[in-house]
Formats: sequence, structure tokens, C-alpha cells
Amino acid sequence: MFSINKIKVYAFVGPSGTGKSYRAQMVAGEKNIDFIIDDGLLVKDNEIIAGNSAKKAPTKIETVKHALFLSDEEKEEIHKAIRKYKPQSILILGTSDGMVEKIASNLGLPKIIETTYIQDVATEQEMETARRIRVTEGKHVIPVPTFELKKDFSGYLLDPLQIFKSKGKGQKPYISEKSIIRPTFSYMGKFTISDSVFRQISEHLATKSPAIYRILKTRVDNYEEGPTIYMEVMVVYGYNVIEELKKFKQRAKKEIENLTAMNVVSMEVVAKSVYVPEEK
Repeated sequence: MFSINKIKVYAFVGPSGTGKSYRAQMVAGEKNIDFIIDDGLLVKDNEIIAGNSAKKAPTKIETVKHALFLSDEEKEEIHKAIRKYKPQSILILGTSDGMVEKIASNLGLPKIIETTYIQDVATEQEMETARRIRVTEGKHVIPVPTFELKKDFSGYLLDPLQIFKSKGKGQKPYISEKSIIRPTFSYMGKFTISDSVFRQISEHLATKSPAIYRILKTRVDNYEEGPTIYMEVMVVYGYNVIEELKKFKQRAKKEIENLTAMNVVSMEVVAKSVYVPEEK
């Protein structure tokens, strides 16, 4: 039977901006660890399975709170994923021994059995380069592919970065894609997408729904955290309106996020009138 107390907990420690996230999967791979906790996220095999990135937080203080899993809601989400996936081992990333110990304690994980430090796997020159990029360009790396992050980040440029590494002597090399992001509290720049783009995508998808006869009104409000979309439609008589509009909203939200890499904060679709087809 699975027990959280049997999980082997490892740590990867280094000062902020020295390249921990960049090398996290390499360290995990060398120790056969499939799960990583980094900046509020629980990652398994290049996929985010729980949590919200602390780098989305509006301030540095909030970033630290998210990274430490201080809220009960954040803890429960991680616990739920752990119960589901039953990891044998987890690698926790942090800026100090105290930080990784605090994360393990807050999540109710066993004590850390082994710690790897950034200077064990990176040269001083490599760490200095990472610091310079952090300071001059405001970029951070998270150990998951770009497409996984698109749904979690809104309006911030994601640059894929691939590393070709070997797990060790005599073992097959692997390619690990990373994602470089600019966090919310960085003012180094961002990209935006006009309201008309979200409107056009929403209305195009609505025309494909058999339950929607006509779009009566579409309003888009574009905020820093992403757009909110409001639609009024004429529905076709005979359909389960609640169920069909729910499916349309889910499909539209997913498609918009995939196409634009922007979070859809909310999407509301209201049936304002009913179209009754003429009998043939």
C-alpha cells in the first residue's frame, strides 16, 4: 500500500538565478527521480500535474508564498496528485537548505535524504551567465516544455530551449526541452493580442456548434492576466442548451489558449433567444 512516508525526498539547492531549473531534469535523471517540485509546481516527466507557478505571482513576496505552499488549497492540490501518481521519489528545488526543508515540511513529506548543490553540477562561469540573463533580460527557466506552460502563462513570451545531455557513461543521451519565461513582476516586456483576435476565434468556433444558430453579441475585455469573453447567442430549439453551451465554452476556451498562448480568465455564453426550424 502506498504511503507518503515512504517517498524518498531529494533536494537541489542554489541561489536564485544560477540555473537550477535549467538543470533540474538532469539532476533528477541521474538519480532516477520522475517528480520535481519547483516554484509551486509538481512536474512529472516534463508535464505539470499539479500546482500553479509561483512565477505568475504579482509580487516577489507572493512568489515566495506560492513556492513554499503556504495555503491549504495549494497543499491539498499537491497531496491529491501525490496520492494519484504514488511517486517513489521527489526532487525539491530551492534557494537554500532551509527553503527545501520548509517545502518538504509544509507538504508533509519525509525528511530530505540527499541534497545536490548547484556548484556540484555547474561551473562558476555557467552560474554567472545564468545570473546575467536573469538580471538583464528578466528571464526564468521552468523544467517543462513550452506547450505545457502556455495554459499557465498569459501574455509572456515563452522561448523553447532544448538541451542535449547524457544521463551518464554508457547511457543513452536525452533531449530535454525547457521553457524560458518572463515572470509577472518583470517589466522587461510582454506581448499582447488584440481583442478582435479573441472575438474572431470565439465566433468562428460558435458557427461550428450545431446548437448555436446565430451570435448576437460578443464582448472581450483584455486584462493583463488574460481576456474575459462574453457572448450572447440564439440557440436551436431541441438541443439540451445547458449541456451544449457548456461543451462549447470548454472547447472554445481550450482552442483559444492553444492558438494564442493566453489564459482565458473567464468565458460566459448566454442563450438570449431560440430559433425554431421550420418543419419540412
